[in-house]
Amino acid sequence: MFKALADGSRRILLDALFASDGQSLADLQVRLPMTRFGVMKHLAILEEAGLITTRKVGREKFHYLNPVPIQMVYDRWVDKYARRWTRPLTDLKAALEESTMTDKPNHVLEVFIRTTPEKLWQALTEGQFTSQYYFGTAVESTWQPGAAYHYRYPTGESMLEGEIVESNPPHKLVMTFRPTFSGGEEALRTSTVTFEIQQLGPSCSLTLTHYGLNPDAGITQGIGSGWAQILSGLKTLLETGQPLLVEFPESASAS
Repeated sequence: MFKALADGSRRILLDALFASDGQSLADLQVRLPMTRFGVMKHLAILEEAGLITTRKVGREKFHYLNPVPIQMVYDRWVDKYARRWTRPLTDLKAALEESTMTDKPNHVLEVFIRTTPEKLWQALTEGQFTSQYYFGTAVESTWQPGAAYHYRYPTGESMLEGEIVESNPPHKLVMTFRPTFSGGEEALRTSTVTFEIQQLGPSCSLTLTHYGLNPDAGITQGIGSGWAQILSGLKTLLETGQPLLVEFPESASAS
């Protein structure tokens, strides 16, 4: 990751995605004085380092800033010393450019975890696990298509709720998303979250895709930061057996 960040051109590309996530190759090419092929090479290095993820929509390929590796650096070298005095490094800008493509994701995050698909699925769907990395909330659901789910604090108050759209253990989970921690119209807006698990030898890749958020709402940026913390905490829990204590970003909870 540090090698990928060492090149100034690649940092310009990351800054461009920081300012406006989900850009095509043509969008990013204008940021650098080089050929299309040169930009493609830089994007490939960033993707290999895990700093960006990509999604194809029709014939277009969109690039997204992946904050998880940066979150892991924060957890390792910054967070334990300065949590109370610094904002999370992954409070990333996620206001999207205007687009007529309704199926373009708002957030695409990927993390690699040394575990099995079965254990990862269990950690995603059992409250005894989610309470250790999902901002202290325990999830409740039968996980059958059409069933409701809730993430609840120990007090019983709901932080998040929705319905199960698709459940294919231990590989794919699709669910609607209603942030009950937020007031106003955004608490009533329903978006969609997809978790995809792929086994890669002794490890698994977990890809999270979030569609349908309002790109102009302040909460969208906070949700992206929140997902980065959740995936980082999930990885720590499964690989070490110890929870990574995190708090929901104040900017998101206040939006």
